[in-house]
Amino acid sequence: MTQPYKNSSEYGNVYRPQTVFSVLTFTLLAMLMVATFFWNMLVLVTILRVRTFHRVPHNLVASMAISDVMVAALVMPLSLVHELNGRRWKLAQVLCQVWISFDVLCCTASIWNVTAIALDRYWSITRHLEYTLKTRKKISNVMIGLTWLLSSVISLSPLFGWGETYSEEDMECQPSYTIFSTFGAFYLPLCVVLFVYWKIYKAAKFRIGSKRTNTITPVAEAGEVKEASRQQPQMVFTVRHATVTFQTDSETWREQKEKRAALMVGILIGVFVLCWIPFFLTELITPLCSCHIPPIWKSVFLWLGYSNSFFNPLIYTAFNKNYNNAFRNLFSRQR
Repeated sequence: MTQPYKNSSEYGNVYRPQTVFSVLTFTLLAMLMVATFFWNMLVLVTILRVRTFHRVPHNLVASMAISDVMVAALVMPLSLVHELNGRRWKLAQVLCQVWISFDVLCCTASIWNVTAIALDRYWSITRHLEYTLKTRKKISNVMIGLTWLLSSVISLSPLFGWGETYSEEDMECQPSYTIFSTFGAFYLPLCVVLFVYWKIYKAAKFRIGSKRTNTITPVAEAGEVKEASRQQPQMVFTVRHATVTFQTDSETWREQKEKRAALMVGILIGVFVLCWIPFFLTELITPLCSCHIPPIWKSVFLWLGYSNSFFNPLIYTAFNKNYNNAFRNLFSRQR
């Protein structure tokens, strides 16, 4: 029986001339890859050069940027070659396994880094008295270590045959997640970030509802009025004690900071879910129902997930004035 990859008609499909659509697709994916790499590298360079960024939560941002740089440098190029070859793998099997392992490692680390940032923001908003700088540094380092450890364990599963990723006859090499790795790489962090944002929303709603109207309230024991003249009456108070608080018509600095942080976390989580849920839904449904997903849709869902590595630094730095100022200073020095 003739092997599928030896069929001349299939060779014609593989080596057919590039259409306008395929050229546009390649151009967009290449631009996404380059933009993801340079944007995350800009964040890393800024964190390294600015001393005030050598602390939490910027260590969590640096960890996320490293994982996203690795997605752009180690995963996207081979994935782009895979797309150009008509989603057929023409390279060695070892390279396929290496690509799959890096794919799982970097994408899982990126997802868990988003989760770590969400947790850090949650604790800093709801427990700002107990969550001191020393405690925050210790917990953030633990979260970074666990993120990369868990991602490494999940990424090794294809090397031990957990999930078929390579077929020489069909020239296939496709990132494939088992139910275990799917749960560890996406559904567990998804539950965590949704729970975290729900708690942040509840905390913000509670603070708005219980916001006190602060006034200056003197409690007078006795008073007498002496009329010096009809035009200038004077009142003399004998005050025992007074309860003095501050009236704040506008929001305090902490409330504004917490509101920005809550908005940033909400957008970060929302984009994360929109980018990755199509891919991981198909990865979960396909082995359970033996459904056939067209290869083109698998590619669309996979690259949609990759695009999350581009949006992560964009969202985080957009809500942080310190990064915007640091970027301006960095470019002004280059001039």
